[in-house]
Amino acid sequence: MKMGLVSLTTLFVIACLASFAYASDPSPLQDFCVAVKDADAAVFVNGKICKDPNMVVAEDFFLSGLNKPGNTSNPVGSRVTPANVNQIAGLNTLGISAVRIDYAPNGLNPPHTHPRATEILVVLEGTLYVGFVTSNPANPAIKNKLFTKYLYPGDVFVFPEGLIHFQFNVGKTKAVAFAALSSQNPGVITVANAVFGSDPPINRAVLTKAFQVEKNVIDYLQAQFWWNID
Repeated sequence: MKMGLVSLTTLFVIACLASFAYASDPSPLQDFCVAVKDADAAVFVNGKICKDPNMVVAEDFFLSGLNKPGNTSNPVGSRVTPANVNQIAGLNTLGISAVRIDYAPNGLNPPHTHPRATEILVVLEGTLYVGFVTSNPANPAIKNKLFTKYLYPGDVFVFPEGLIHFQFNVGKTKAVAFAALSSQNPGVITVANAVFGSDPPINRAVLTKAFQVEKNVIDYLQAQFWWNID
């Protein structure tokens, strides 16, 4: 009888642990979703409303044009052409997307993060200097670590989810890369744009203290036009 009780208790504990293991929210695929009490309000799942399956066609899973170079005539000299759920409706809930990135000579894909995706980059043309920075170490005396690599055609590099990373064309000719991301809508936070180009702007007192610079430096940076290459 005791053995039976022990076995039932063990099974119960295992069942509870198993339920706790799965009792967590899925990774969000949009920046925020504000709860509403209106029962008639539109419901978005992963940022999109699902299409009636009977109305789905092959075109929902198709996109053309990634063979065409992006226009790199901008201050940073690069252009990202996305292929995510906003361009391919059939990607909804599938957890993957892609981009083409074009770089002029000395073109830069500025330091940025993808809050919802890991990125794997493949170089097709040119020479890229790429890197990412780790999150803050547990020991405050240790600095964030930078991992960098020079990439050539055929080389592959991975940027872990959520970490700040960049790509810089160090060659004298154009460069082209393709990347896959582990989200249908990975999101992009370009560090300089977000910090110095937000609307409304972040209070200068916050930024002068955070960056330990004079007010005129922050004034100058906030006055710049921060380019979005997507």
